[in-house]
Parts: sequence; structure tokens; C-alpha cells
Amino acid sequence: MNIKKLSVLFAAFAVGSASAQSSTIAAIVSKDPQFSTLLAALKIAGLDKTLAGKGPFTVFAPTNAAFAKVPKATLDALLKNKKQLTKVLTYHVVAGNVMAADVVKMKSAKTVEGSSVKIAVMGKSVMVDKANVTKTDIKASNGVVHVIDTVLMPGM
Repeated sequence: MNIKKLSVLFAAFAVGSASAQSSTIAAIVSKDPQFSTLLAALKIAGLDKTLAGKGPFTVFAPTNAAFAKVPKATLDALLKNKKQLTKVLTYHVVAGNVMAADVVKMKSAKTVEGSSVKIAVMGKSVMVDKANVTKTDIKASNGVVHVIDTVLMPGM
């Protein structure tokens, strides 16, 4: 590969990396099809605008598969009750920029909802309450996203 092609390749990579980090948490969630249910819930609760704001926020983001584990009647009821939906969604958010290296040192974390989630490290697995963290450190301009496989329910 010649120097000119290599330079173009590195320039393209640098632009791609910069744009990924300039995206807000809301933008990251809206661009990833595995978060379509989360995005719909955030819009209903009006939290999509918050997660597009300054932050920093750490979001434990449940996938569509995580939402599919919630009984349909429970999910339908949540989506119709903005107050309860907001409570559930803000239970997935921690103020600040908490990277995976920091999460594994914690026993719990206080959520924006007001309660704390339990954090447990078992071997190479990290649990937040009853959810497995499946992907970490998706960096955003206003925080970080960690993907989880179960919807967290505060005291419900």
C-alpha cells in the first residue's frame, strides 16, 4: 500500500472516530436498531431530549431482546404510564461518566431515579442488578453507554 492510500485510510478512520465520540447518548441509541424499544420509551417519557443534553450520563441500555423479556402486559402498562416509565428509565442512568474500569470496582451505583443498582463482578461477567453487561464503554459526547440484557426494575 502506498503512502497516499495509507494517509487517506488513516484520515477516514480519524474522521469516523471523531464523529462517533461527538454523538450524544440519544443519537447513539437512535442510530442502533437494537435499541428501538428503548428509544420509543425514551421519547414517550421525554427523556430522549435529556440524553441529548450536556450530561455527563452513564446509561445501562437494555436491548430490544431485554425488553422482550418483560411480560407484554407489564410493558404495555409502563408505556401508558409516563410517571412509572420515567422511574424505570431513570433507574438505568447514573450521573457522571462511569467507564467499565470504574464499574468493576463498585458494589453499587446511585441512579438518577434515586435508588441504587447493585453491581457484582463474577469472573469476567459484570451484573447490574439482575442484568448482564454485554458491551461496555460506548463513548458519547455526553457520557457512556453500557449494553445490558435485562430491563432493570426499581423496587417493582
